[in-house]
Amino acid sequence: MKQKIIYAILIIAIILPVLLLSDFRLSILSKFLVFSIVAISVNLLWGYTGILSLGHGAYFALGGYAMAMYLKLQSQPLPDFMEWSGIETLPWFWKPFQYVPFALVMVVVLPVALALLVGIPLFKSGTKGVYFTIISQAITLIMSILFIGQQGFTGGSNGITGFKGVLGYALGDPTLTKILYGLVVIVLIGIYFISKFMLNTHGGTIIQAIRDRETRLRFLGYKTHTFKVITLATSAAICGIAGALFVPIVGIISPSIMSVLMSTEFVIWVAIGGRATLLGPIVGALTINYAKTIFSESLPEYWWYFYGFLFITATLIIPKGIVGSLLKKKWFKNVLLK
Repeated sequence: MKQKIIYAILIIAIILPVLLLSDFRLSILSKFLVFSIVAISVNLLWGYTGILSLGHGAYFALGGYAMAMYLKLQSQPLPDFMEWSGIETLPWFWKPFQYVPFALVMVVVLPVALALLVGIPLFKSGTKGVYFTIISQAITLIMSILFIGQQGFTGGSNGITGFKGVLGYALGDPTLTKILYGLVVIVLIGIYFISKFMLNTHGGTIIQAIRDRETRLRFLGYKTHTFKVITLATSAAICGIAGALFVPIVGIISPSIMSVLMSTEFVIWVAIGGRATLLGPIVGALTINYAKTIFSESLPEYWWYFYGFLFITATLIIPKGIVGSLLKKKWFKNVLLK
């Protein structure tokens, strides 16, 4: 009975924004829900496997660029930034992005390929802890510099923008705003339950054991580096999907998304929401980004001070995050699980 009530509340919470919010606010909510998907991907790797990555901005951006390339070619046979750079014909690696099936596949393949390129040699060599974190940060920085430097192929620091529309609707069309909101909600719910299913499998138990007792697992004969690589690739795929959803909502993708600051924000959302909890990343992403919106609109010069204070407070007072702390309360656990 309690679960039915919870599901009813969730359905109402999903429908109400469409009825009550303006198109602008609904678009902002959609963006924050996309960030919730990113937070889930970070939590899968950091919260459950114990691997802190500061490179998820690259995976997010690669998924976004794959979608942006498709949308750009639907608007212009030859992107304007290529014309400005003196490129007269569409590069060979851009041509397949004219087709939506290829673009959708690349949304997942490109982030996963980078994750495998990073994860296989590092995890196989035994790299872990702060060393992996630093290397992931460096790779994100390298990717950002690479994309900025390739002005003629990537749009440089300006990124890719100027899309005419999606699904036959112009960007900013109220109908498209509602469709994208619904799509993001469906994907978020789907990824939430897929993550829940994965964590309840034998493989999910193994990755959590890696976080707690990796040495013991190796003595038992498990190839822990294989599980780490698979988890990193899965996390990157989810992040790429989020990036693809982000592009039509905001209408742009640029190398700034790959910044170390952005990747750090992803981690902060998870830390404040609650590591190693399924709801924590969603709560953290929504809470922090709404707070950021409110404070940056009313007190823009003080927002970053508040952000830093919030993170310090969460670390010292509620180290398990909002949801992690609530799970200690019997009443909350009963409502959530029964």
